[in-house]
Amino acid sequence: MKTQSQSGSTERTNEEMIGRADVNDLEAILSVTNTDVDEIVHLIRAEQDALFTWDYERSRGALIKLYEKAKTSQWNAETDLDWSIDVDQEKVVLANAEQNAMGASGALAGLAPDTDLADTPFAKFGEKEWIQLGIESQNWTLSQFLHGEQGALICTAQIVETVPWIDAKYYASTQVMDEARHVEVFAKYLNEKLSGMYPINAHLRMLLDDIIADSRWDMTYLGMQIMVEGLALAAFGFIHTLTTEPLLKKLLRYVMADEARHVAFGVLSLKEYYGELTAKEMRERQEFAFEAAVRMRDRFLQQEVWDRLGLPVKDVVKLMMDLPERQFFQAMLFSKIVPNCKKLGLLDAADGWLRERFTEIGVIQFEDWVDTGEEYEALDEVAKDRAAVAS
Repeated sequence: MKTQSQSGSTERTNEEMIGRADVNDLEAILSVTNTDVDEIVHLIRAEQDALFTWDYERSRGALIKLYEKAKTSQWNAETDLDWSIDVDQEKVVLANAEQNAMGASGALAGLAPDTDLADTPFAKFGEKEWIQLGIESQNWTLSQFLHGEQGALICTAQIVETVPWIDAKYYASTQVMDEARHVEVFAKYLNEKLSGMYPINAHLRMLLDDIIADSRWDMTYLGMQIMVEGLALAAFGFIHTLTTEPLLKKLLRYVMADEARHVAFGVLSLKEYYGELTAKEMRERQEFAFEAAVRMRDRFLQQEVWDRLGLPVKDVVKLMMDLPERQFFQAMLFSKIVPNCKKLGLLDAADGWLRERFTEIGVIQFEDWVDTGEEYEALDEVAKDRAAVAS
């Protein structure tokens, strides 16, 4: 049954937004699977309007500054990264575990070193099995980044067409190039340095399909620039900190610099637009943000990895969902999203609906962290690095 909020908007149920009443319903989460793992082309019907603007006046100072930053921060995946570096995945797995002072289970499955594994699917795991889990986990993680970056490439091309401001069109055109470079670099790393690619996770594909198919230009911003790119920025930061592999470390630092600008672009653009929306329109954006948050959380359960290793997927996922360490990791992935939603007014608009939902999924504690609208300059070091090399 739908309920009426004080703002007059009709509240959609969890079933209508995410297909289940309980966001933690394990059976429902695992029922979402990718049945087209062998497909090469995936078609989404999109009906966005392409907008010309005859107003060429440069009137948005923050976007002008961001555009100038983007022009001087372009990097070349072929020449700015040392692809001659040899990547031995087994050695990388062991080095990462040693550097981070964690046992194999902690480094590879998010388990505390003292976790009792006697009655778990990992009970008979030895060093060989833990190493293979580490290899598969890296293959899976970077594969999902690759697929997400292609989603960002398509969405940003849509933004160039649909956003009504010339300054935003200028900046979005630079992001199209950024995203093409990210797809290129992750595909090359997976194909040349790692040992296998995974198809797109079903939860991630559902989210990308929803973002691309929505005809409203600001929903493309919200879904991709704020939610998907915001989570990616946090995830890249985690991996950059934990990995010992020098090529991946530098690759991620370059990508993070780009991603910080992309999220800032979304914050700067939507803050102006959202100030003009009604309570009902804001509720629709809040619901879209919540749906995106749940789908992104669900995709990190790595069902495909457990299946490939021959483990009982439901048992492993239940174990992972109940672990405090895993819950902390998943919450931290939202450390960029929540403060950006707050800056956009999404947390407390329409009776504070999104604040309640983010509280329910355990991520509201990040609301006062630095938003990316202020943070991107600190993260954008690529131009400085290139200038130093040139000198």
